[in-house]
Amino acid sequence: MSFATADLYDQYEDKLSIATPMFNDYGGNTKFSGYVSTVKVYEDNSLVRAALEEPGDGKVLVVDGGGSLRCALLGDMLAELGVKNNWAGVVVYGCIRDSAVMQTMDIGVKALNTNPRKSVKRGLGERDVVVSFADIIIEAGDYLYADEDGVVVSNDKLE
Repeated sequence: MSFATADLYDQYEDKLSIATPMFNDYGGNTKFSGYVSTVKVYEDNSLVRAALEEPGDGKVLVVDGGGSLRCALLGDMLAELGVKNNWAGVVVYGCIRDSAVMQTMDIGVKALNTNPRKSVKRGLGERDVVVSFADIIIEAGDYLYADEDGVVVSNDKLE
């Protein structure tokens, strides 16, 4: 992968939205990109699992967890599903758990923080809807780039 978010910004400033810096890296890949699929949930990771069970085709799953720090929406078992099903990465506006194991996996993971508490499983939430957090709006089908410098989103692939 040859992009850098800083270089993308320099070249495509008017085509990019930049997420407010608040995400930490937890996956084995700190640099990842792909077309976006979204889930909007609150303390329930049922739809996260459902998405990661599907073929990812190099996409990035963007999880709007409402910024809750009270439980994790992604753990090592779901991240392993993402690896197995060819997801490039997961961005979680919320927490993850099993971070030490996740660092060894071939997937990008960004999240606000960690929490050992698992989420509930009630099947609540929405899939492939517009989400908004970190001062950006993300739609299914947008293209997300993430690296050590941050997260940027465009309406389409720029490279």
